[in-house]
Amino acid sequence: MKAIVFDNVLKLDTNYDKPVPKEGEALIHVKLAGICNTDFEITKGYMGYKGILGHEFVGIVENVNSQNAEDKKWIGKRVVAEISYGCNNPECEWCAKKNYRHCPNRHTLGIWKKDGCFAEYMTMPVNVLFEVPENVSDEQAVFVEPLAAACEITEQLHIEPMQKVLVLGDGKLGLTTALTLNAQNIDVLLVGKHKNKLDIASAQGVKTALLQNFNIEKKYDIVIEATGTAGGFETSIALTKPRGTLVLKSTVATGKELNLAPIVIDEITVLGSRCGQFPPALRLLENNRIDFSPMISGTYSIDDAIKAFEANKSKETIKILLKI
Repeated sequence: MKAIVFDNVLKLDTNYDKPVPKEGEALIHVKLAGICNTDFEITKGYMGYKGILGHEFVGIVENVNSQNAEDKKWIGKRVVAEISYGCNNPECEWCAKKNYRHCPNRHTLGIWKKDGCFAEYMTMPVNVLFEVPENVSDEQAVFVEPLAAACEITEQLHIEPMQKVLVLGDGKLGLTTALTLNAQNIDVLLVGKHKNKLDIASAQGVKTALLQNFNIEKKYDIVIEATGTAGGFETSIALTKPRGTLVLKSTVATGKELNLAPIVIDEITVLGSRCGQFPPALRLLENNRIDFSPMISGTYSIDDAIKAFEANKSKETIKILLKI
């Protein structure tokens, strides 16, 4: 089969072995996949991962390897999947809560110990599959994973009606977060550097502001950092009011010295937020609360995947999709 593989170099392998599902796994024919910044970071050495990339997808279940007749009902269904699955050891507290993303022995699709979705076929355990509603297109469904990650914020944090909420950063992550909070009827302000990207959010009812025209004041109850930069992290601290909450949605990896004193002085709560549950995200899409189509900057065939990765590097690009 065709697959996009990273093994110190990124390449299209046209003769990669088709995966064989293990007990309890489904064989999925991938239809559409999305390139994430994490995929790009892996090509620079993040996580030390080697194998098929990709973790955002929608596909059709072709077969299930299971003795359980109930599992066979997945065959023919259009699905998405949580990106992590755990050990399912009865003594694992994380698997018992179905919070597989924190299982110490987890596998993570296209990131850690598990071949990803940038291929014609992939496998995943049936217990992390979710059926896509009929009225949700493939182009919308492929956004479920980042949408679920944005929904995670309100799973972790109760946001009161009168609190001032600000999202800093207008890339894929910031846009998705702001659109999600707005769809959950939260009064949110998105601040970024690119008017064309902010316009996508404002067209769907999100209040926006250009950073260059914005006063940095400590008056926001909740600030969500989605820039992925050290400078964005410091600006986020400067926007968070005393005893407010700073939500770190992006991974800021830097060798730069950071001044963390304001966190102590202003008694700011810092909350890390990563992956989320899929059902709330699917409900938002099913109810047409968010439209991701304006975020799609291009769709490439798997044969042109290397070109797609190059296009993903552009600052003007928001989301690149791969048609398998």
